[in-house]
Amino acid sequence: MENYSKMLESEIARIKEQGLRPKLLMQACCAPCSSYTLEYLASIFDITLFFYNPNISPANEYDFRASELARFIKEHPACGDVKLIVCDYDSAPFFEMAKGYEADSEGGERCKKCYRLRLSETAKAAKQGGFDYFCTTLSISPYKNAEALNQIGKELSTEYGVKYLYSDFKKKGGYARSIELSKEYGLYRQNYCGCAFSKVEAEKRGK
Repeated sequence: MENYSKMLESEIARIKEQGLRPKLLMQACCAPCSSYTLEYLASIFDITLFFYNPNISPANEYDFRASELARFIKEHPACGDVKLIVCDYDSAPFFEMAKGYEADSEGGERCKKCYRLRLSETAKAAKQGGFDYFCTTLSISPYKNAEALNQIGKELSTEYGVKYLYSDFKKKGGYARSIELSKEYGLYRQNYCGCAFSKVEAEKRGK
């Protein structure tokens, strides 16, 4: 397995050495997952967050996560130049993709297909917007498969001709720092990934 954290460090070192400030489109699922990644990358990249998450339901959950993300960007001093794109809510692509995988446990094949759904749209937007890189905040979660995320990113990079920023943001204290920032800024930390299936699993765990 690749060390994606070291790959990120190497890429950042190369960018700094060349005196560059590349444009990065970063798919974001929520404020807590974005918190540390923005703190870490905002001084290196010109970042636009891409809130595209058709998996999230219901609609008010989607809207609230988007509003918390916007609030964090406004309040954190490192995020002064960070931009945010919030896509219109539409859960249809997710439920279409999930057909036949409804009974999968979280972390299974349905989740990997969901990664690809969200990253495909991000790569497409990065290509259209003239970004130098695209990536996702998802690897900060200990419940997300960083290997699968990065492999999908690699494939989409080839397909769309935009560099994928390899990462495993949970490493080197990244996840712990995201929890600290969540407490510091009073961020809403949901107890489920976002989809209706993960919500049912979370409710079962709670019982």
